[in-house]
Amino acid sequence: MSREVNPKKDYIINSHERCRQYKVEQDRVFSKKIISGNELYRKFETKRELIDTADFFMNRLYNFVKGSNFFSILTDEEGCILSIIGDESILSEAFSLKMVPGAYMDERSIGTNSMGTTLFEGKPVQVSGEEHYIKAYHRWTCSASPIRNTRGEIIGSIDLTGFSESVNLHTLGMVVAAANAIEEMIDIKRYNEELSMEKKFTETILESIDAGILTADLDGNIKTANHHAADLFGYSQNEIKSMQASDLLDDWVKVRNAIINKKSFVDSEVFVNSKRKKLQFNLSAYPNYDSEQKLRNIVFVFVEARKIRKLANKIMGHQAIYTFEKIIGQDKKFTRIIEYAKKIADSRSNVLIMGESGTGKELFAQAIHNYSSRHDEPFVAINCGAIPRNLIESELFGYEGGAFTGAKNSGQPGKFEIADGGTIFLDEIGEMPLDMQTRLLRVIEEGIVIRVGSNKEILVDARVIAATNKDLNEEVKKGNFRKDLYYRLNVLPIRLMPLRERKGDIPLLSQYFMERIARKLKKKSIPINDETMKALLEYEWPGNIRELENMIELIVNTESLPESFMKFMPDTQIKSNSEFTLKHQELAESDIAEEILNLELMEKLHILKALNRYDGNISLCAKTLGIGRNTLYRKMEYYGIRCSDSERVSSYMA
Repeated sequence: MSREVNPKKDYIINSHERCRQYKVEQDRVFSKKIISGNELYRKFETKRELIDTADFFMNRLYNFVKGSNFFSILTDEEGCILSIIGDESILSEAFSLKMVPGAYMDERSIGTNSMGTTLFEGKPVQVSGEEHYIKAYHRWTCSASPIRNTRGEIIGSIDLTGFSESVNLHTLGMVVAAANAIEEMIDIKRYNEELSMEKKFTETILESIDAGILTADLDGNIKTANHHAADLFGYSQNEIKSMQASDLLDDWVKVRNAIINKKSFVDSEVFVNSKRKKLQFNLSAYPNYDSEQKLRNIVFVFVEARKIRKLANKIMGHQAIYTFEKIIGQDKKFTRIIEYAKKIADSRSNVLIMGESGTGKELFAQAIHNYSSRHDEPFVAINCGAIPRNLIESELFGYEGGAFTGAKNSGQPGKFEIADGGTIFLDEIGEMPLDMQTRLLRVIEEGIVIRVGSNKEILVDARVIAATNKDLNEEVKKGNFRKDLYYRLNVLPIRLMPLRERKGDIPLLSQYFMERIARKLKKKSIPINDETMKALLEYEWPGNIRELENMIELIVNTESLPESFMKFMPDTQIKSNSEFTLKHQELAESDIAEEILNLELMEKLHILKALNRYDGNISLCAKTLGIGRNTLYRKMEYYGIRCSDSERVSSYMA
């Protein structure tokens, strides 16, 4: 049965007639055509200019209606959804109807709707409630307008959709304004020679982008500056416009030469002479040419380097995961250490964590970071004992492009720059070479980093937490560690107890490790009986918590208690070196020894193959192996691998 539609809307009547001709089912719920995978990826690539241009205006449009149960959709000229943004509550409703990127909203695929109908009619339309042809869309009200290129051809549509009770003519007006703005932006991108267009570009774009924007001519005369640039640099907009680009940019000549030679200058690190101090930014410079290919002006986009690093840190995983709540222990002395660590967590002072290997020094460092006001900022860990001597300087302080053989042309920030605003954890600080200790002391005292191959000072604000299993006081006496660095680090000392001094926590830790490891290995958790627990409590645990964890993992894997477990327990009367030898001798005689050795050999061969493939490039090897750089260094040290060993990988495989 046909339904009544608003007779004032001829385009609705005409659309319904077309839907009947197309044989669109009124009970249809999903679009007849939905693409995904490579086909959708290719669609995105071919429509990249439209997507990128519309993105800003879609966000602006959404911000006007945010919180009122609306969402905005961008389609191409065929009705394929390219982008969707909106309130989560209503988006979930849309997604349940598969209104997702790749779904086609043309009338043949889904009946009368604002996007499909506006693309057919070539004019703005509003479709509400039962004006939609399919019943599943009766709850919506949607307004859409076509988007045209400079030749007047329809290249897409922009839509605003909400629940039908929210229907309002103003939404159609907002959509039309957004479509006009997108079309104007397309015009600006393609035809930027007109002064009026340049002014509109400045007014509508420069003031709304969350970055510092300047325009200047090739002589360096600054023409415009947005308010964000003024805020970043500490000058007023008028002050900036009275300056030369060379006054702000140390690298102005380098930028100018790139523009003259028509070379790209995108996301390059530069230093700006702000009113207060020298600041670091990522700069992109975009030349604008007229129809005769004569340079009209240059648009400079400045993004704070800290923002770029913060985003990179999220992607790269420079975040602390452990909190004090995850630290297991009820020993009174140990809990007092935790309370002390909480008390000092929010201080800016340096922390030195001392303790034997396996006592949880990095766990405490992460917990301190997460308990501080810096918890949303990066936590960057570096093992000073695992990095080759010739690389530790560039790892800590970064390097300029071409600073040494194998250096990236773009240079690379060091760990202190990456940790800016957050915490840097210097593990095994006692292993740091003396000459590096001098440089480290200056960075800690002054908060200034100078990259290898550069003379530019970079201000950094990173809270330092260092850790060691050595007696640094003794190392100072031996001349292996600088006294001034020791005192600078040892402002807030934390000494972690070895496990043998908190044996009352062994049952709690054992149960925790048993459950966690069994879950990870998908094996059953084995109850620890009194006899086994007695043996665990009597053992001295020279490897501390890490050794206990490894022992519990061995128990979970052997799945037999207590008899076969007891033969793996080291003799408590034998000193640590003998214990190590005996334990591994017994393992070698057991059925699992061959498997363990084979696994280690396979891992060693994988590392050697990766080193050979990437000519010893540690970063690429670590990425390929799915581990961190520090982890790779530790494994190389464990297996006695040097980068040069990769050349002999063929002999290992023979």
